[in-house]
Amino acid sequence: MTRDQMVAHLRAADAVAREAMAHSHHPFGAVLVGPDDVVLMRQGNIDTVRHAETELARRAATAYSPEFLWTCTLVSTFEPCAMCSGTLYWANIGRLVYGADETKILALTGDHPENPTMSLSSRVVLGSGQKKVEVHGPFPEIEEELHEVHRGFWQR
Repeated sequence: MTRDQMVAHLRAADAVAREAMAHSHHPFGAVLVGPDDVVLMRQGNIDTVRHAETELARRAATAYSPEFLWTCTLVSTFEPCAMCSGTLYWANIGRLVYGADETKILALTGDHPENPTMSLSSRVVLGSGQKKVEVHGPFPEIEEELHEVHRGFWQR
């Protein structure tokens, strides 16, 4: 997947995040991209424990074989938390692409009780496993665009 394709998929995940926010959910989004660069699944955040990435990885693990998922990419607007990174790992998704890192979401959410961000990067979580999940991110050229939907949301 080229960098331009990754950015295009990040924008698709951002559209999912905006949809989630329109339904009063936290504005995070994720898409699962197959090896042929086609979006296979989309998922927005549901609540504090049912994050977009976790729900997407679980649905994907039910729908596809581990061998196929190893050739797929989970694309997320923000760096997945430890829970989501672990779920991606156990679902056997072979690549992660995220737009902005976890420190950026902490700056946007502050100490909001519905997003108690942990200082544990996805690279650390995924790097602790026995299989090498490929990680790409952050993408500074699209960060402001991804932040936009969060501005004001966490101050409600």
